[in-house]
Amino acid sequence: MLKFAAAAIAATLSLSNTAFAQDQDGPIITGNRGAETVDALKVREAIAYANPLPRGAPTQDYPLVAWCDALVTGHADLGETLTDRAPEDVELVRLGRLEEQDFRSALAAAEPRQTAAAKAAAQQAAAAVKAQWAPLLASEDEAARSQSFGLFYGLPGRCEHAARRIRNNITTPPATPAEVGLEAPAPAN
Repeated sequence: MLKFAAAAIAATLSLSNTAFAQDQDGPIITGNRGAETVDALKVREAIAYANPLPRGAPTQDYPLVAWCDALVTGHADLGETLTDRAPEDVELVRLGRLEEQDFRSALAAAEPRQTAAAKAAAQQAAAAVKAQWAPLLASEDEAARSQSFGLFYGLPGRCEHAARRIRNNITTPPATPAEVGLEAPAPAN
């Protein structure tokens, strides 16, 4: 009995310093992506570039990142207009601002290398998105703004990769799904 009591006390003491996921503030990591391999990144990038973009999205990386930035910024701006925000709304705004910072730092790093045409395309893409957010941001109807904010959309996966590519001045084409083994290569003619 004494051995059992000692084991129970030892277990209690060892668990007393353990931080359980439900007790932590911030994101809970459910997978270990801390050190993504080059091959894994290529696979994710190939998938992102293989998927079609939404209507109106630019296909070139620099203007696309400006478009993505305007989308996420507009969504976060809309969230900040709400007076009765749930904790998850506050978190969405916070995460949106982090994405905004990432996109803007990528745009700033790549801007000196861009042609006048690419810069103009980026400005046009961002302006088109801002024009779509403007009526909602100006609306006096908080219920409509809240409903629009709550519809939450997901950015195309290509946004993340395009930002990394322009930031790092990667000019080679992204891998295709066939090149990373996701589909059979096209037959040779």
